[in-house]
Amino acid sequence: MSRTGSPAPPHIASSLSAARRSRELAATVGGPTVDVLVVGLGATGAGAALDAAARGLTVAAVDAHDLAFGTSRWSSKLIHGGLRYLASGQFDVAHESAVERGLLMEHTAPHLVRAEPFVLPLTPLVSRGQATLAWAGFRAGDALRLAARTARVTLPAPRRLSATEARHLAPAVRPEGLRGGLLSWDGKVTDDARLVTALARTAAAHGARVLTRVRALRLTGRGATVRDELTGEEGEIRARTVVNASGVWAGGLVDGIRIRPSRGTHLVLRSEHLGALPAGLHVPVPGESNRFVLVLPQGDGRVYVGLTDEPVDGDLPDVPAAPESDIGFLLDVLGCVLDVPVHRSDVVGAFAGLRPLLDSADTGRTSDISRRHAVIGQDDGVVTVVGGKLTTYRRMAQDAVDAAVASGRLTAAPCRTARLSLVGAAPVRTLRTIAAPRRLVQRYGTEAPAVQALAATAPHLAAPVVDGHPVTGAELMWAVRHEGALDEADLLDRRTRIGLVPADRDQAMTAVRRVLGETSDRARSSPGSRPPSTGAGPPPPAG
Repeated sequence: MSRTGSPAPPHIASSLSAARRSRELAATVGGPTVDVLVVGLGATGAGAALDAAARGLTVAAVDAHDLAFGTSRWSSKLIHGGLRYLASGQFDVAHESAVERGLLMEHTAPHLVRAEPFVLPLTPLVSRGQATLAWAGFRAGDALRLAARTARVTLPAPRRLSATEARHLAPAVRPEGLRGGLLSWDGKVTDDARLVTALARTAAAHGARVLTRVRALRLTGRGATVRDELTGEEGEIRARTVVNASGVWAGGLVDGIRIRPSRGTHLVLRSEHLGALPAGLHVPVPGESNRFVLVLPQGDGRVYVGLTDEPVDGDLPDVPAAPESDIGFLLDVLGCVLDVPVHRSDVVGAFAGLRPLLDSADTGRTSDISRRHAVIGQDDGVVTVVGGKLTTYRRMAQDAVDAAVASGRLTAAPCRTARLSLVGAAPVRTLRTIAAPRRLVQRYGTEAPAVQALAATAPHLAAPVVDGHPVTGAELMWAVRHEGALDEADLLDRRTRIGLVPADRDQAMTAVRRVLGETSDRARSSPGSRPPSTGAGPPPPAG
């Protein structure tokens, strides 16, 4: 079914705000039947909302919490090319990953995803046989890049490093016995939660109704009973087909879905503790042939170290905790290679995410379970998508919407998302010419000048909200006005990542509450006003 009526004016099309949520929630609950209801607003759910809306379908997308509340904000921030899957013989998964990485870097989100160098230091703990195997893997990864048609300028070639070069790119590594290193490249997203926000806003620009704080209580193939978590009111959203993209919680909404969650834990360190890190590090896990701990400089005064792969049993928490056993494991691996010891007291924060792996009776460790995604149709018409990973969210969404279109016998255009730019995206050569700080361009793309202009309107908006962290009050204000942030947690934990460090979270709270108060005052003084202009609208029609 094609969308009817005129699209929203371009100047307000992509802005998400509390006012827009209220209007669209009122129009959706108890309102006309939509073509597609998407449950879950992580990367896959937001991607499915965008895919369906871009095909000309009417779409409502709901989440019980916020954009990127679940697994999508707890990744390593890497857009992998699939090298790991080659080693286990999953050639189709590896190729799919490499293709999707190239699309993000060159077409859909070059402002958010860029190349990141990694050094595998050849310490005495890495045998020559292991080094040879790793080098063969990096060469195979470069072959994947070529097969995916990703340009060499986008992802440079791997190469061997002398001991001097390795020390320059990995100065934190212990120099004794270092005989060189292996340099490789992969994709890195500035912030996984920001990628989800861009997906949701782009979906909104194409007409999707993006509704956070709306919990699906019961699902059928004809819609859902939902509850507004802000008011407690319940109602029905009617739909011709439903996509269940609720990740590790998917089995709680439909029968017959067995998820085997796996916990991935990361540490947060201060950058000054490890010194300059021109590149990330691959640190081999002792006793494992194809497993590494990653040291990931973030460029914001922090370094992430991860990750684990541990099964999780029992009830699933909304926000997983990082257990001391995981923290100790990561610190032990770091201690094998770093020149400066990292103690438990140096860990200023930690986070853990749950991978929504499809359960299989013939697998042992969760690290052995395939990352291939699955689209499962129910007898009542609900389409559930599980498995996969952040890198392949777009393909997961495409397959889910294909299945939903078939299930609901909908008339829809072909998938467009392989070449559909997200809000803020532009070719790399254009991004380089934008008159705004590089950090803002890497987070907001073409909208960076508007964020910078907002900072010029008041001193407290121009100032960083935390000592030693670059986020300003203007970024908080932008998130409330245009990115759907409704409260303190949205701002601290997802639109920015200040909240990953509890001490920083406490320090930022005054600035966050001031911005929320000013936004609330502004809304009260302008009843019925529309979301302010962002200058971003839907991309031009295909063809």
